[in-house]
Amino acid sequence: MISPAARDALETWLAGQKALEGASDHTIDAYARDLRAFLAFMSRHHGGAQGLGALARITTTDMRAFMAHERGAGLGARSLARRLSAIRSFYRWLSEREGFEPTAVLSARSPKFTRKLPRPLSEDAAREVIDRMDTQSPAPWIAARDRAVVTLLYGCGLRISEALGLTGAALPMAGVLRITGKGGRERIVPVIAPARAAVADYARLCPYPITAATPLFYGARGGALGPRPIQKVMERVRAQLGLPATATPHALRHSFATHLLNAGGDLRAIQELLGHASLSTTEAYTAVDTARLMAVYARTHPQGRGG
Repeated sequence: MISPAARDALETWLAGQKALEGASDHTIDAYARDLRAFLAFMSRHHGGAQGLGALARITTTDMRAFMAHERGAGLGARSLARRLSAIRSFYRWLSEREGFEPTAVLSARSPKFTRKLPRPLSEDAAREVIDRMDTQSPAPWIAARDRAVVTLLYGCGLRISEALGLTGAALPMAGVLRITGKGGRERIVPVIAPARAAVADYARLCPYPITAATPLFYGARGGALGPRPIQKVMERVRAQLGLPATATPHALRHSFATHLLNAGGDLRAIQELLGHASLSTTEAYTAVDTARLMAVYARTHPQGRGG
């Protein structure tokens, strides 16, 4: 049970995260689940719905009880860390609005966990995946569609949501795309010739009208294409090629970044192409080892060049 005041505060914060911070619907849903779980626990823990005054008086002991309960319920360290991050963000906002000291909540330590590094495909495997797309559907336009999508993921480093969010305004596809990614950050992405050709082939075969106001990629029944059909065709292709379960559509974006870096690409330029806010995210994304990272810094940093 969550008090009306706490529920209203949560909804106001979530609306702000969407409107002001540019959080995606997926992120908003995750925040809502995490915070409702927290507020419901505090109500049970204290024997009644917690109003804003009670939430302002949460102690370190309360936070430890919450974390112990979540771990005891089977929540993993990574998921608990994410849940605590959402709680801290909410409490920073709530404490400023209500004028209380949120130290007990903000000082709660997230559990340690090993962050899984992405596993890119080899260059040969990435090419084989794209080539196999032509044989996965008896409908030529769907086969062309799937090839076009995965070519954009690997050839341009797009997130699948970014590729599927394109509209017909992207046609005819030029040498660059303007992409709006996470947090509303815009970036300019070069489009290689094979990706332009794959998209043009799909557009020529597509049985549905493609205009500036419609999705670029259609599902089989005429609605906007969702991620699941692309995930399913990747599952079939990786089984045919004997690739591991980590060979997902998102792995093609990882592969784009890693292969660029291996070819001598600058880490900060790759960061811009991927739309990462932090260089450390790009380091993990490209599975860059320390020696390779230092070589990049030595070549690009003014001190490293003796400047």
